Amino acid sequence: MPLSPEQQAEIDALRANAQPTLRAVSPGMEAHLYRAHEVLDHGFVRVIDYMGDDAAICQAARVSYGKGTKSVQNDEGLIRYLMRHWHSTPFEMCEIKLHVKLPVFVARQWIRHRTANVNEYSARYSILDREFYIPAADHINAQSVVNNQGRGGVLEGDEAARVLEILKSDSNRAYDNYEQMISQDGQDGLARELARMNLPANIYTQWYWKVDLHNLFHFLRLRADSHAQYEIRVYADAICKVVADWVPAAYGAFEDYRLGGATLSGKALDCLRRMLAGEEVTQENSGMSKGEWREFEGVIR
Repeated sequence: MPLSPEQQAEIDALRANAQPTLRAVSPGMEAHLYRAHEVLDHGFVRVIDYMGDDAAICQAARVSYGKGTKSVQNDEGLIRYLMRHWHSTPFEMCEIKLHVKLPVFVARQWIRHRTANVNEYSARYSILDREFYIPAADHINAQSVVNNQGRGGVLEGDEAARVLEILKSDSNRAYDNYEQMISQDGQDGLARELARMNLPANIYTQWYWKVDLHNLFHFLRLRADSHAQYEIRVYADAICKVVADWVPAAYGAFEDYRLGGATLSGKALDCLRRMLAGEEVTQENSGMSKGEWREFEGVIR
């Protein structure tokens, strides 16, 4: 279970203690505050705090003192213009702080986005829980034969069962040894900061992650993409649902121009123009490598 009874009680108490405010609020985001959205087998994403809304983006773009124009269509059009032309600073006026519980190997991918403020649960100070990410049977895949950092077909039958058993037994054995090393029952006990090195990368950690909307969109563009690793993609998908309720106009523009759009190179644009003119264009006469051509075909087909 992602949340302990104590954590759930704390969340319920926070949600019950509503406070009046003069700051701009997003009704869509207010519904998400403190709620935990479950991800994977033991993980979650929950909103701790946020700043700004769609109107704040427009206000910053116009450097005005109010909510901008009274026309929703004008504000939405401005946001789409900003997104279309890569004007990023107005989106930086919105921020979100998330509490995320995630496997360590996912955290190591996530932390490569160095544009946020992060504070992680300390395994030097506290004892990690016996919680490991164990993939569901339909996410036990072989190595891809065309992508060195991707997955191939799903393992089945005895092979899948063998892999799952190894993951479970190794995880629990490592944690058993961790507990034995830090135990002070009849011994001094190894320092927690040393004992943690024996824990597997699928153990869960937690952190607070605060980021502005511009950099969050960059994170989501990469991690909500179908080519991203499944285990981080499901976190990005959960965050996408929150952002869509928080800043619907901005998220709509992001979904259209970034998630649903494509960037073409100069060579790719030239090939597209030649195709529209009726010319037969192949990889051999395109000027692109096989990898570039394969990606180009993936966009236009």
